Amino acid sequence: MNTTAAPRMAAEDWLLLVILSALWGGSFLFAKIAVAELPPLTLAWCRVALSAMLLLPLLRLAGIALPRDAAFWRDIAMMGLFNNAIPFSLIFWGQQGIGAGLAAILNAMTPVFTVLVAHAFTADERLGWWKLLGVALGVAGVVLMMGYGVLAGLGHHLAAEFAVLGAAFSYGIAGVFGRRFKARPPMTVAAGQLSASSCWLALPVLWLDRPWQLDLPGRETILAVLALAALSTALAYVIFFRILRRAGATNLSLVTLLIPASAILLGWAVLGENVAAHHLAGIGLIALGLVAIDGRLPRLILR
Repeated sequence: MNTTAAPRMAAEDWLLLVILSALWGGSFLFAKIAVAELPPLTLAWCRVALSAMLLLPLLRLAGIALPRDAAFWRDIAMMGLFNNAIPFSLIFWGQQGIGAGLAAILNAMTPVFTVLVAHAFTADERLGWWKLLGVALGVAGVVLMMGYGVLAGLGHHLAAEFAVLGAAFSYGIAGVFGRRFKARPPMTVAAGQLSASSCWLALPVLWLDRPWQLDLPGRETILAVLALAALSTALAYVIFFRILRRAGATNLSLVTLLIPASAILLGWAVLGENVAAHHLAGIGLIALGLVAIDGRLPRLILR
């Protein structure tokens, strides 16, 4: 009988998860701006390469050296492939055909894939009824919050939609695979992963996009790419690996349920946008889903 305890979320982990959702919530907006002038592969490469260029000097300043063992770089290459190179390219390509709202909803399927992968390949993140109920409530909350109008175009651009779903599945694999880096400092893993991703994407970008032939992007696109790299990637992945080390892959994947809620609340707080009743109802459903996945309160009530 397996007695391994499942990872639990402490208050600090929940706070970091909310911060991460805000950083990644902005990535859909930044990407939608940038992909109008930059090809998807070039945008994905700019995102990871600029992020690596930010983190590597910070590692040196902190006195942290990147590991030199072959096992680390073999594993980090796989992490960079499944956590950056594949999903970034698929999402950016998909956003050429579908809106940011629908992309966010499809991306919210990440916890579903993560739960299934974790159940198959881990001993302490097994599938249970509370997790299933929580994920279902969370996805329903995302759909309700974004509004049924967002789903009006569902099925009209199947290739783009399946691309974003493929990205969510890739994230699910990466979340479980990344558990092997628990003993490494989060900034080290983030910098290594982004460096590996830059290498994965460099040849396809040079071969397919030929960036030297592209027109110089406008100021708005450049600012969007810089924000995407510095905030939604470099800083976000340091937080990502910290949560993964402390709380596990399934708990970490919940961030994709929070991303749309964070985007709406940020729009209300910063831009003065209206918050409708269906927004609040959707956020409420997501909250119930998170409580169910956490499991402690439902078990306490049942006892």
